[in-house]
Amino acid sequence: MELLPDTATEMHVREMWRMTAAAGLPSLAGHRHPTNRPHMTLATCEDLRPPVRAELTALLDAGLPAPFRLDGLLRFDGRTRVLAWSVAADAEILELHRRVWEVLVPATGRLNPLHAPGRWIPHVTLARSRRTSARWPDHLLPTALCEPREATFTGARSYDSTTRTVESLGGENPPPTG
Repeated sequence: MELLPDTATEMHVREMWRMTAAAGLPSLAGHRHPTNRPHMTLATCEDLRPPVRAELTALLDAGLPAPFRLDGLLRFDGRTRVLAWSVAADAEILELHRRVWEVLVPATGRLNPLHAPGRWIPHVTLARSRRTSARWPDHLLPTALCEPREATFTGARSYDSTTRTVESLGGENPPPTG
C-alpha cells in the first residue's frame, strides 16, 4: 500500500532523482519501469483479496488528501542501501497508517514488521543500491534536499511486485509525471 504525492511534489522528487544521478550518485532516476514513481509505503503483504481491497480503498479514499512535510534526509544500511527524504508525518497520517494495519493484519496475516506502527519510518525513497560502497555525500546532493517542503498525499495505490502492476486504492491517481 503506497501513498502518492500531489503532482508538483512528484515532479520535484523526480527532479531530485535527476540531480542526484547527474552528480554521479545512485538514484531512482535510472529506474525506468513505468510504475516507478515517488511514494510512501504504508504496508506490504503477500495477497490482497477483493473484500480487503474494497475496505482499504474506502479507508484511503476517506483519508485523502493528507498534508505532509518532506524534512531531512535518511540513510538506511543493510542488504540494500537507501537514501530517502524523511516524511514528517502528523497525527492524521499516523492514524491512517495504523488503520491500514488494522485492516491488513487479520486479513493477510504476516506483514513486513519494518512497516509496523511504532517501527515504521515514513519516507520517500530517492535512491537505492545493493553496492556496499554506495554513499551519498551531503556535498554532492542537491541543496533542495536540505529544505523542508510542504506537500500533500493525494492518492493511494497497491503495487504487485510479481506482475509489476499497480491498482488505485483511493484518492486521485493521475498518471506518473516522469
